[in-house]
Amino acid sequence: MLNENGHRKLSVLGAALFCICLFVLGFTSHADAKKRTFTQKECLDCHTDFAEEYLSKKNIHKTVAEKKCEECHLRHGVVAKLILKVEGNELCYTCHEKEELGLDKANVHTAVRRGKCISCHNPHASDEASLLIAEGNTVCFKCHEEKEYNRKIVHQVIKDEGCKACHSAHASTEKYLLTSKATELCISCHDSGDSNFKKVHGGYPVEKKSCTVCHAPHSSLQEKLLKVSIHDPVASADCGSCHASSSSADPFARTEKGGELCFTCHDRDTLMGGGAIEHEPFQSGDCLSCHDPHTSTNKKLLVAEGNFLCFTCHQDTQRKVLVSHEPVESEKGCLSCHSVHAGSFKALLNKEIGQLCFSCHSKTQAAGRRFKNKHSPYEDEDCTSCHNPHGSNIQDILVNRADMLCYSCHSGQESEYQKAIIHDPVQKGNCTACHSGHAAGNKKFLKEKGNKLCEQCHAPFMKKELNENEHSPFKEDECLTCHTPHAANIKGMIVDEQRTLCFTCHEDLEETLKKSKSKHESVVAGQCTKCHNPHKSTLETLLLAPTPDLCLVCHEDIKEKMDNERVHPPAARDCLRCHQPHFSDEVMLMNQPLHTLCTECHEADRDSFKEAHLDIDASVMNCVGCHTPHASKDAKFFKPKVHGPFAVKTCDPCHIVGKK
Repeated sequence: MLNENGHRKLSVLGAALFCICLFVLGFTSHADAKKRTFTQKECLDCHTDFAEEYLSKKNIHKTVAEKKCEECHLRHGVVAKLILKVEGNELCYTCHEKEELGLDKANVHTAVRRGKCISCHNPHASDEASLLIAEGNTVCFKCHEEKEYNRKIVHQVIKDEGCKACHSAHASTEKYLLTSKATELCISCHDSGDSNFKKVHGGYPVEKKSCTVCHAPHSSLQEKLLKVSIHDPVASADCGSCHASSSSADPFARTEKGGELCFTCHDRDTLMGGGAIEHEPFQSGDCLSCHDPHTSTNKKLLVAEGNFLCFTCHQDTQRKVLVSHEPVESEKGCLSCHSVHAGSFKALLNKEIGQLCFSCHSKTQAAGRRFKNKHSPYEDEDCTSCHNPHGSNIQDILVNRADMLCYSCHSGQESEYQKAIIHDPVQKGNCTACHSGHAAGNKKFLKEKGNKLCEQCHAPFMKKELNENEHSPFKEDECLTCHTPHAANIKGMIVDEQRTLCFTCHEDLEETLKKSKSKHESVVAGQCTKCHNPHKSTLETLLLAPTPDLCLVCHEDIKEKMDNERVHPPAARDCLRCHQPHFSDEVMLMNQPLHTLCTECHEADRDSFKEAHLDIDASVMNCVGCHTPHASKDAKFFKPKVHGPFAVKTCDPCHIVGKK
């Protein structure tokens, strides 16, 4: 045992050790802290491929040259992520002020406006000035289609100085980013006071008008950069044929008003081509709604190309559609069907509507001629009553969904088909699944006759198989004997309730049913298809399944007993051994009196039978009074509950039994 001094010495020693430990730990932590210091790497220490690609280029972005990557990018760790501090052009504007770039002006370059400086500039380095991604005009052609600027005759200034000679790169107060007003820009090179300039322009003060009225600013197929099609007076510098003299007070005044001026050279009757129905602009003399009086980039001096000219007025025909009419999309476009100035037929059509359509759709015309039954719009050649000639969002360029189109004439059918069960093609508005829209050899324009039509959808079901028994309407291809083709309120789209429908042919069953003592519940309820397939079956009488399986679908209580108890052999083999399927003059649909039926198997004159039944005459017995006819746990098929004396086979207490 330690005394008091011993305890004191141990306490002092422990305290000393604790202090020493704290000192050592403190010293160690300080030393480790010095060891954990590290030197930060530069971005290019890892991104060596970047250095190889950009740092050797002629022009390097200042921040890249100074290796200030974090001016634009956020740091990342082991997992590389290209994260900019600010998205899009806003990052550029942190150094390049908008005002400096002129972005406060009315017209801003589309690429800049959409926040895409990098459409033209490389953000890191380039061999081109201003960090452009390509040389000279090439960068412009990334967006602007090059062929427009490289036709046969190219404006010399484009060859010499490129696009920047006339256009600002970022923004301008002028339209098209021009560096000054259009005409001022032109005469800064082309001296309007020069005698040759005045001569080729007939002495007219054209410097007061827009040069692009006659000239293409970039390139052209014509000399002097004149546009593709040139009005003859312009080509011959005969401005005075349409305008007042160049020396008059108003030299650009026209000598005649509107179309009257045009008709001084262009014969009106010739332009009409014998047509009596005039195009409205032509009729009103508004030639300039379609034609440019000087030059145009389009044929025949048109102010817009092809269909786009027509669409300026006829906007309803311009809509995008899923199913386009081929002539509209062709090179001729609207002129495939319509005349320009005047026509002999409604809507300026080149021919009567039927003849016009059949000039392309000759096979449709020939096919229709083969058939006796023709749809009235087809027969009357009124194609546009069903089809939209400009295009549609519906197959076959129909003017509306097939059913709605049909209902526009067959109005009574729409309400008639609003029933509980609708045939799938009718439900989907697809009348042409069954009916031809033009003509057919069958009544009601049906595409096929009888079951052949139904087979188009129901082919797998209707396939004829060997050793199958067929219902006579099905066998004779008479689907409509039982079914309605459009809609019904009865399941299976049958023409009447099952009982009524079936008894129209099976009249003998109906008559006998009325007189019968017991009737099968399904027959009374008119549920024939609970047992029979109305089309075909491999079983006799078109049964859905053999007995007893078929019967046990409904008689579930009997099925449960047969599954769990001893089964009466006739019940296991065939219900029809004892029962009639529809009706009977006996109770419980028995096919003969009970005792007669039972004694077909159980010989009543045998000694063993007589002994078991106390010599009682079998004809007066009610077998099912003691026995269950289908299944029982008892070997003799006795009912589960029996009278006590009967259970011990003692009849004397209740019955007077004769002695042997």
